[in-house]
Amino acid sequence: MSVYDIGRLVVKTMGREAGYYGIIVDVIDKNYVIIDGLKIKRRRVNYKHVEPLSETINIKKGAKHEDIEAAIKDAKLENKMKEILSIPIK
Repeated sequence: MSVYDIGRLVVKTMGREAGYYGIIVDVIDKNYVIIDGLKIKRRRVNYKHVEPLSETINIKKGAKHEDIEAAIKDAKLENKMKEILSIPIK
């Protein structure tokens, strides 16, 4: 079990989508994961640019965007996924 498991809820901390919530869809290697979400485009992200949270949803590796949306609805995380978290600038 890793902190960066498939289905883990994360917050992007860097880049244009900083502060948005996403879901880990796939683990590429020791440095990169693929995330997707309601307000995040599916893309490869460095581990250092996301902060894992305690919530997880039940999805398969490489799940489609529609499957992720359905899993978010089932887990009742829609409102949280639409929020924007304030990320302090260093």
